[in-house]
Amino acid sequence: MTRPPTAAQRRVIDAADPVTGRLRGTEAQLAALVKRGLAFRHPRPPHDHFLTPEGHRVRQGVMEAPAPAAEAPAGAGVFAARVGGEETVPESGPARRREVHSAWQGLLELRRMTNPDGAVDRPCGWERTHLVRAAALALEAAGHRPAGADDGGYRVRETPQPEAVAVHEPDGEALGTCAATLEAAGWQVSEHREPRTGARYLLASPRRA
Repeated sequence: MTRPPTAAQRRVIDAADPVTGRLRGTEAQLAALVKRGLAFRHPRPPHDHFLTPEGHRVRQGVMEAPAPAAEAPAGAGVFAARVGGEETVPESGPARRREVHSAWQGLLELRRMTNPDGAVDRPCGWERTHLVRAAALALEAAGHRPAGADDGGYRVRETPQPEAVAVHEPDGEALGTCAATLEAAGWQVSEHREPRTGARYLLASPRRA
C-alpha cells in the first residue's frame, strides 16, 4: 500500500492552485512530491512544479482506496489504472469510478499545462513515459471493461517498439471500440494479428500533432 502524504506534503498539495495544480513549497518538499509521483517539474523556465494526475486525485480527497499491489510495477503512485489481467482486482463501483474520473481530469489538466500549445486532445510528456498506464487510464475512464485474472476484457501491455503499447481484447467488437476510444484520446491506433494464433490486437502510440 502506498503511504499517504505527510502532513507537510498534504498542506502543499491542498494549497495548490485549484485550476492549474501549480505548487508552492520548499525545494525539499517539492522534490519529495516529485519522487512520490504526486508532482512534476515543468521542463521550461521558471521550472515550476505542478500536480500530476495522482496529485490531483489526492487533492480531491479520493486517496483512501489503495493502489492494487499487482499494478505496482507499472509505476509508483497513489493511483494506477486497470491494465487488465491483475491477480488482485480493486472493487468496482461508484468509488472506483470517481477515482478514475478524477485521475482522467487530472491528466487532461496535465496536458493543458505541459503541451506547448495547451492542447488537451493529444498525449503529453508524462504519458509518453508511462505508456501502459496512460493508455489503460483512457480505456478505463471511457468505461471499457478490463480483463480479470483469467477472463475477457482489455489488457494493455508493453511492446518492444518505442512509444507503442499493445491492447488485447478477445471480443472483436469490443476491440474496435477500444481503438475508437484511444483515437479520440489522441493515440494513433492500428490493428494487427498475432503470427501464431491469428488473434487480433491493437498497437497504439501517442499522437504528436
